[in-house]
Amino acid sequence: MACDGYYTVIIIPLQNSLYSPDALHRFHWLKRRRDLERQKDILWAGLQVVEQTKLWYQNRLKLNLQRQVSFSTGDLDEEGRWSCTVRSCMQRVNGSLGSLMSDSCVWNNLTPEESGGSDWDLRWSNATLAKEVNRKNQQISILELEKAQLLQQLLSYSTPY
Repeated sequence: MACDGYYTVIIIPLQNSLYSPDALHRFHWLKRRRDLERQKDILWAGLQVVEQTKLWYQNRLKLNLQRQVSFSTGDLDEEGRWSCTVRSCMQRVNGSLGSLMSDSCVWNNLTPEESGGSDWDLRWSNATLAKEVNRKNQQISILELEKAQLLQQLLSYSTPY
């Protein structure tokens, strides 16, 4: 569980002055440890949100199945309609999770065991290449539009009045 902002302080006596390399090394060690504790708390909070979201999605799937059964039997209920707001929020959440999972800074820090090995590497390479191709296609489209506009301007200047 998250610690709600409380961190353990480890006091390590220094034999030398505060400006010694040993003191600097311990300071950086403590700083990294504090950062890791904070990261752990953030990850726990995120995991709790993901678990709650998973339960909500599972509940919605069950309700959807019940509605499909009642719809097939001809029993229509008016309360079963989803609002456009709920649908758009869910699509935004799905998109945010998808973009988080495809973000390179998230996946670059994984060990090979966490990432799933060579199959994962191939999938990741494919995703990054597809993203790059998409970006290049957008640039080409913009350049083609600019070219068409320039040609149109050139033709309008060259035609006699």
